[in-house]
Amino acid sequence: MPPSPPQSSTEARQGTWVIDLDGVIWLTGEPIEGVDTAVAALRAAGIRTLFATNNSAPTRQELHARMQHCGITASDEDLLSSADVAAEMLPVGSTALVLADGGVREALLARGVKIVESGPVDAVVVGWTRSFTFDAISEAATRVREGARLIGTNEDPTHPTPHGLLPGAGALLAAVSTAAETAPEVAGKPHRPTADAIRARASDLSMMVGDRPSTDGAMAAQLGIPFALVLSGVTDAGEVPKDPAPDEVAVDLSALVTTVLGAAP
Repeated sequence: MPPSPPQSSTEARQGTWVIDLDGVIWLTGEPIEGVDTAVAALRAAGIRTLFATNNSAPTRQELHARMQHCGITASDEDLLSSADVAAEMLPVGSTALVLADGGVREALLARGVKIVESGPVDAVVVGWTRSFTFDAISEAATRVREGARLIGTNEDPTHPTPHGLLPGAGALLAAVSTAAETAPEVAGKPHRPTADAIRARASDLSMMVGDRPSTDGAMAAQLGIPFALVLSGVTDAGEVPKDPAPDEVAVDLSALVTTVLGAAP
């Protein structure tokens, strides 16, 4: 089904906002100023906040702890990570070789997927991790060439921090994909598995908020909702795209909420 046309700014002041985490709510777990009051203002206005992140590294407990550190609480239903989506792409009882941190491993085990460290597998799952070696790439590529599915949690080339950009999961996935000479299946934004997961959680979507046009902006287009770009993450003011242009641009989530909720109906 094709996406619906983007909604008006009036419609964006109701329904469900889908909000990215890294670069929008926090930078490496440290809150961006004003996010707690911004989320509180949205909820006070009757807007549901559904947080969707391409970062597959944190476990559920770690995600909740980071949210609380930022002064925000959220139910499990309102916290969606690419680890959750990647796990749903694998059948219960299948086997996987994992090049990723705890969030992916937790999600796979919860799904009923058996994690193995070597040998033939049904799938190789790649997410963000600092434990990435030549031997790990070699093992993963070998299993993919033998017939295993190659599933990436996301394709983000970089990861925002207060001190600049780090290599993202997309950079790691590219290494395995290149070595295996196989195009990956990708779970995270802006790909369909995450779009389906978002739609399954909310039928009244009204705004996508993110710091990366290539993922969050493309996700908004696929969902048929306005895209609000915040400049607190990977995108600078001089990098705001013109075609397609975001529906809203703000320095951060707090400024965006003030603009949208304060707009005349």
